[in-house]
Amino acid sequence: MPRTVSMLLAFVACAGLAPAAQAQNYPERPIRLIVPFAPGGTSDLVARLVGAKLGEELGQTVIVDNRGGAGSTLGTGMAARATPDGYTLLISHIALAINQTLYSKLPYRAITDLAPISKLGAAPSAVVVNSKLPATNMKELIALAKKQPGKLNYGSAGVGSSGHLAVALFEHVANVKLTHVPYKGGGPSVAATIAGEVDLAIPVLASAASHVKAGRLRMLAVTSARRSQAVPDVPTAQEAGVPGYVFETWFGLFAPAGTPKAIVTRLNQATVKALGMKEVREQLASQGVEADSSTPAELAKILRDETETWAKVIKSAGIPIN
Repeated sequence: MPRTVSMLLAFVACAGLAPAAQAQNYPERPIRLIVPFAPGGTSDLVARLVGAKLGEELGQTVIVDNRGGAGSTLGTGMAARATPDGYTLLISHIALAINQTLYSKLPYRAITDLAPISKLGAAPSAVVVNSKLPATNMKELIALAKKQPGKLNYGSAGVGSSGHLAVALFEHVANVKLTHVPYKGGGPSVAATIAGEVDLAIPVLASAASHVKAGRLRMLAVTSARRSQAVPDVPTAQEAGVPGYVFETWFGLFAPAGTPKAIVTRLNQATVKALGMKEVREQLASQGVEADSSTPAELAKILRDETETWAKVIKSAGIPIN
C-alpha cells in the first residue's frame, strides 16, 4: 500500500476517534449555560439551581450567562450558533415553541438547530376570576362567555405573553370569544383582575396563589395535565370540563445541534440525577416549578408537538406576527 494512502487512512481513523475521545473526557473546562431572559425570572432561578447541581455532578463549574432580549430569541440564537462541543448549553421554556410562529424571521429553527437534553420541569398556570364574577367553576365560565361573546375581558402581561397565549388556547379549545386587555406585566394583570378592571386571567400559579388564599380572587382550575401539589384540591381544567386544555410553562435543557451523542447522554444522566434530589425538587417547588426530567427524545417530541399546537393557536387567535 502506498505510504500516502496509509497516512490518509490513519488520519481518517484518528478523526473518527476524536469525538469519542472528546466525549470520554468531557467536561474538561467550565460550561457556559445561556439563559435567554433577564436575571431574576423563573428561568434564571431554574438555571442557577440546576446549573449548580450539574456542576457538582460533572465536576466542572457551570456559569450562567443571561442573554435576554427580543423575546428570548437573542440568547437562543447565540446558543444555536455555538460550537457543538458540550461547553455551551441553553435553558429555555415554552417560548421556543411559541416563537417559531410568533416571529416571522428567526436566526435559528429550534427543532433542527438545537439538541434536546432533558425536560427540567413545568410551572402550571391558574384560571382565576374576579370574586364577584358569577362563575364558580369552568363550566359556568364557559356558559357565561358563550352567552355574551366578547363581553368578558381578560388581562395578561402583554401581547404574546404566556398569559395571553394561555387564554388564546382556552378560547380555541372551549370555542369561546373573550376580549384581551394587555398590561405591562403579570403582576399588574393580576391586580386588575382583583380590582375588577378585567373579569379573569390565567397567570402562573405562583403569582395568584396568595391572592386566592386571601379571598381576593377565585381559582377555578389549574392548567396542568395533573393537579398541582401546591393546590391539590383545585381541579385541572380538563377535570373541570375543558377536555384537551393543558397549558404549562415547561423548561428544558438544550445544546447546539451536532453535539456528540455521548456528551448529550452524559448531560442527560447528570440532569436526571440532579432533578431526583429532594432538595432540588423542593427548591424548584418553592418557585412554582414541579421538577420533571425526560429523555432527549421525549423533550424533542414536546418541542415538535408544542410548535405545531401554537402555530394553530396563534393563527386562529389572530395574534400579530412580529
